[in-house]
Amino acid sequence: MKRNIVPLATLVLAATQAAVLAQTMNVQSLMGAGYTVTGVASPPAGGAGLFLQKGNMFFCFVTEKPGSASLDTQYCKPVK
Repeated sequence: MKRNIVPLATLVLAATQAAVLAQTMNVQSLMGAGYTVTGVASPPAGGAGLFLQKGNMFFCFVTEKPGSASLDTQYCKPVK
């Protein structure tokens, strides 16, 4: 029984770490980690899509912050 718990605990820990990373990931944190912008997209609904890559690729959707020159990251997710 003890042998079955170790793989399960490993999977739960990996899933938790991925969820925490997804919540804290933004364009600034990815660029700070060495990712570079490799492409942009202009969705019809507005905002902008940024492709960032350093080995693996992420897509981040950003919008303009009202009254500011900075952008607000709505979400980032890995691209397969």
